[in-house]
Amino acid sequence: MPKGKKTRKFAVMKRMISLNDPRLKPEDRKPKKEKIPDPHEAKLVEAPQYSSALFFEYNTQLGPPYRILIDTNFINFAIKNKVDLVKGMMDCLYAKCIPYLTECVQGELERMGERYRLALKVIKDTRIERLPCMHKGIYADDCLVQRVTQHKCYIIGTNDKDLKRRIRKIPGVPIMSVGQHKFVIERMPDAPQM
Repeated sequence: MPKGKKTRKFAVMKRMISLNDPRLKPEDRKPKKEKIPDPHEAKLVEAPQYSSALFFEYNTQLGPPYRILIDTNFINFAIKNKVDLVKGMMDCLYAKCIPYLTECVQGELERMGERYRLALKVIKDTRIERLPCMHKGIYADDCLVQRVTQHKCYIIGTNDKDLKRRIRKIPGVPIMSVGQHKFVIERMPDAPQM
């Protein structure tokens, strides 16, 4: 059986428009040259604006009564470890604590369904303050991070690894988590070491 003659395919290479093409606008005809930075010129570096509440890494706005923003998994871990929210917080910090719950966190718990009905009963406690949310979206982690960056007076209560990683990048914000049947705080300047 004879082999068919192979012919070269036409226009396999990508075509480029020449600079003289009439379809180009006048500003596109000139080849773009990158500006070479002058080594003797002073460089502008924008440093992030930090809150006036921070004295180095020490947050001066933190003080009794402590305001603690709680996350959904913090509530669930507290129930699993059989720790009362308000009493456990006071035992950890040795001061009055006010737990705060945002609308996003409450909505997230309600969306979880019947399995988390005990957590829904726990958050109906009158000692837990409600915070309204004025932003778009319903993702609770973004809500908590945004609130903490705006106001440095909160402690975050969470067991979520991703949220902890995001909060640790914000200076002066302590993190409270549940571990070994008690609450544990990290990055608190005057907290007792346990």
